[in-house]
Amino acid sequence: MTFNLISFAVLLLIGFGFGQASERRHYRSIKKREEQLAGLAAIASKHPPVDRQYQQYLVCGNVVVASDYFKSFLASLVNILGGRVKSFESLLDRGRREALLRLKEQALQQQATAVFNVKYETVRVGGRVTTIEVLAYGTALVPQSN
Repeated sequence: MTFNLISFAVLLLIGFGFGQASERRHYRSIKKREEQLAGLAAIASKHPPVDRQYQQYLVCGNVVVASDYFKSFLASLVNILGGRVKSFESLLDRGRREALLRLKEQALQQQATAVFNVKYETVRVGGRVTTIEVLAYGTALVPQSN
């Protein structure tokens, strides 16, 4: 009994340490890429700009992000007690931001100048550890050459 409790506590601490390090590393990567892609507008509007002719292409970016064991444990406690699951908010934030970055990278490969009608889909992938998939999609605008 005592050994099981100690093993559980050790696993929680290891999960916490590795999870925090992985999350910090991912946020650093996201911030760097957001700065690089800041010039490409991603707009939720359904209406494209009308000042010139564009070719339109569907672009998307998706990511699957898993929580660490510590966050899953905290979320299960909150699930019992009720309340906001703060431990998963950063998981969703990282997923949305990463999916949008991948969408923008795909749009740049098509030489787009903007992406409009950007939408998100989020799905929970089952299992013992919470894993989510976030899909961002929109319409890339590529100026027509005359």
